[in-house]
Amino acid sequence: MRILSIHNRYQIRGGEDESRESEERLLRENGHQVDVYEESNDRLREMSKINAVTRTIWSDESYKEVTWRLRQERYDVVHVQNFFPLISPAVHYAAKQQGVAVVQTLRNYRLLCPNALFFRNGQICEDCLDKWIPYPGIIHNCYRENKAASTATAAMITAHRALGTWSKAVDRFITLTEFARSKFIQGGFPPEKILVKPNFVNPDPGLGEGKGAYALYVGRLSVEKGLDTLLQAWEKLEHPYPLKIIGDGPLSKRVEELTRNVSNIEWLGRKPLPEVHKIMGDASFLVFPSKWYETFGRVAVEAFSRGTPVVAAKIGAIAELIKHGKTGLLFVPGDSEDLAQQINWCLSNPSELALMRQRARREFEAKFTAKANYVRIMDIYAQVLGQA
Repeated sequence: MRILSIHNRYQIRGGEDESRESEERLLRENGHQVDVYEESNDRLREMSKINAVTRTIWSDESYKEVTWRLRQERYDVVHVQNFFPLISPAVHYAAKQQGVAVVQTLRNYRLLCPNALFFRNGQICEDCLDKWIPYPGIIHNCYRENKAASTATAAMITAHRALGTWSKAVDRFITLTEFARSKFIQGGFPPEKILVKPNFVNPDPGLGEGKGAYALYVGRLSVEKGLDTLLQAWEKLEHPYPLKIIGDGPLSKRVEELTRNVSNIEWLGRKPLPEVHKIMGDASFLVFPSKWYETFGRVAVEAFSRGTPVVAAKIGAIAELIKHGKTGLLFVPGDSEDLAQQINWCLSNPSELALMRQRARREFEAKFTAKANYVRIMDIYAQVLGQA
């Protein structure tokens, strides 16, 4: 099978890039040819605002490039991983015009919410979810806190709703969880076209020992990720317990200042993935305090691969991944008191925590391995090729 993978690369690599690259690598390892059409946000520096806005809605350049590629070689599937902002949904039409099946992975909520997060001013916001024209996103400058950029994003969403792009030009959508699927259905996407395929971890880092006697946070240091909730909870623990923090972001200075004054919190900054997995495998548990509707929660699955239980906020997709009392614990999102109570339980019940390690690893082996993911992606491709 030959696949054309399409994505727009952001200036800062993130979990979306890692998940996409893992999927492309998995397909190649199983004998499929995967070619890539990529754009980079670095090009935005060279463009006028008008050109950038126009390309967000419809890129003639991307349409012509994909059309040319599909005419030069025979492809079975065009898999659009991320088209925003420079590639645009023009590529979906280019593929359909050439008679090639189209799959679109929905790794965030961009097609329903201009800032892609359903999160504003420190809390969940669904103001645009039921709006044909997502004008609240313009009013609040939701994309990059910029009026022009927010208007361009809202215009893209509106234009392709009006054109019927998501019902006519895409054969199947992939969401990472049932929760994300339900949000897109709520936003008007065709339910019969939306399939669920989670992310996975490959290579398998293997079961860790969990003997490090510390808790771990891995992720962006930002409000939507719930880092403020985590830090407040750590001040309320019955007994001090070491916490390691990996990542950087807007709250880096606050974390750095805190670690100067609090001996049991250590900020490690950014780390390469193999080192993250090593630290994760030694952790007693991972804390995932996110306040927004995560579309998946890759870090939690990485923790499962190491047998590390996860204490997570009961919100969005992450609440779907964690089985309370089995593979981890859930707490009320944004509630530092409740988070502190769950942490205290972990510290007071080491034997139960050890059982959670076994269950977390079994959960990974059942759902989030490369083998399981390959079976699922091939099933989806078979459906769009009419072979199911």
